[in-house]
Amino acid sequence: MNPATALATVLVDELLRCGMTDAVLAPGSRSAPLALALHAAEEAGRVRLHVRIDERSASFLGLGMAKRSGRPVALVCTSGTAAANFHPAVVEAHESGVPLIVVTADRPPELRDTGANQTIDQVKLYGTAARWSTEVGVPENRPGMVAYWRSLVSRAWGLAQAPVPGPVHLNAAFREPLIPDGDESWCEPLDGDATGAWTKVRAATPGSVLHVPPTRRGVLVVGDGAVNVKRYVAAASMAGWPVLSEPNGNARYGDHALTSHHFLLGIPEFVERHRPEVVVTLGKPGLSRPLLSLLRRAEEHIVLAPDLAHWPDPVRSATQVAPEIEIPVVSGDDAWLKSWRSADLAAAAAVDAVLDGVAEVSEPRLARDLVAAMPGGSLLFTAASMPIRDLDQVMRPRRGIRIMASRGASGIDGLVSTSIGAALAHSGRSYALLGDLAFLHDQNGLVIGPHDRRPDLAIVVVNNQGGGIFSLLPQAALAGPFERVFGTPHRVDLEAVAAAHGVPYRRLEAAAELPKAMAGEGLRIVEARTDRDANAVLHAEMRKAAHAAVRDLFA
Repeated sequence: MNPATALATVLVDELLRCGMTDAVLAPGSRSAPLALALHAAEEAGRVRLHVRIDERSASFLGLGMAKRSGRPVALVCTSGTAAANFHPAVVEAHESGVPLIVVTADRPPELRDTGANQTIDQVKLYGTAARWSTEVGVPENRPGMVAYWRSLVSRAWGLAQAPVPGPVHLNAAFREPLIPDGDESWCEPLDGDATGAWTKVRAATPGSVLHVPPTRRGVLVVGDGAVNVKRYVAAASMAGWPVLSEPNGNARYGDHALTSHHFLLGIPEFVERHRPEVVVTLGKPGLSRPLLSLLRRAEEHIVLAPDLAHWPDPVRSATQVAPEIEIPVVSGDDAWLKSWRSADLAAAAAVDAVLDGVAEVSEPRLARDLVAAMPGGSLLFTAASMPIRDLDQVMRPRRGIRIMASRGASGIDGLVSTSIGAALAHSGRSYALLGDLAFLHDQNGLVIGPHDRRPDLAIVVVNNQGGGIFSLLPQAALAGPFERVFGTPHRVDLEAVAAAHGVPYRRLEAAAELPKAMAGEGLRIVEARTDRDANAVLHAEMRKAAHAAVRDLFA
């Protein structure tokens, strides 16, 4: 099966599974895969297809049907001005709150801006009139496409109805061939969920709560930006679930919180024995690939999303999305939780042994010890690259602190200024853990005028002379260009930078000296020099030790 046919087949099928009963089609060439998929669905009695030769008339026909029924109607057209002729109806749908799924076929990127026939800029064509607009992307014959396509359509269907009905826009680029080629094979099953939509969106209504299926084999995952954390951590604890919280999820406390889930979920034998029946996620997880793999394999993945206009689903595995959920208390054997906790303790002890066996300053030990040494009521702002990942792998559960990171876009820009702003708004002691590139990227944040408030903030800078995270990625194998375009050493004297801004400076000489280096008041800089290659070796040793300890436990 060619990619264009596969995408169109899945897209139409998922719309039907979501509940679409009517679709309006205007004819065209580039939209041929969608037209044929809709025709096949009509022949099978699954949809009422309406064909109009005038796109403007077609769009207003769909508008009328959706306005009367209250159910989204799909509008489908080819590329170019055909899509532009939908615009008046899209504007009316936006202003009057009518749900529409606007699907515009498009040329692939290599044909854009080349003078290719019937090609215009269709990206976000309808501007603010669309509740949501996205590029579907050129379809490819590779695993993972089906989950992406179905999740995308489910999201579009949900956003067209909640929180306020309106139009959404999917721009689908197709390469030729545009008609079926007679080959029905594809690299993965094209089927969806037999029970309906890939992701079911539970709209907020007064008193509506999604009741999580009762089970002892559940897991609570907490990521960045989570809300109502204490409530759901308490509920998960009552249900006997382990809590897998990223540091900035601020749920890594109590007896159910784990330290080493990153390592546990990288062990195939452990994963096979600990498959959850339900995973509930709060906030946006994304630090650990093994954790994301857990979400991908979950039988039931429920996402708590107070704002149904946006919800995090990085691996396209959400089965249900709701603004409020209830985790029921289930009595019974606590072997599930005990198994997770015993494995976590074994892995954490093995990792601690590796870290404590190195007297020199190391990045993961610095992260672990910094959190442990912070007084109660403290704030820690951490960079979104390696520092937050080090915390995720080694931070022991503790109460009484707040951890923040700029994980919205996960960039390194503005982190000195952001940490200073957070410290000025915080009522207790404040700390920041930044890499050298993040620190240098925003060193102007240290410029504070004589009449402005200065924060009580210790900025701990891990200086490994470049982009340390790349030493842990496949790019590290590219010995020739690595240092030049990934490592990017800078040779900047951080003590001189501190002196230029009149900021007290201290260098951390040994791991055990951290509490002394952290001491003080006001804005100050602590530099911790490390070696990128040694750090990569240390991370490999941590992983090896943790995996060995867990395998021995279950041998």
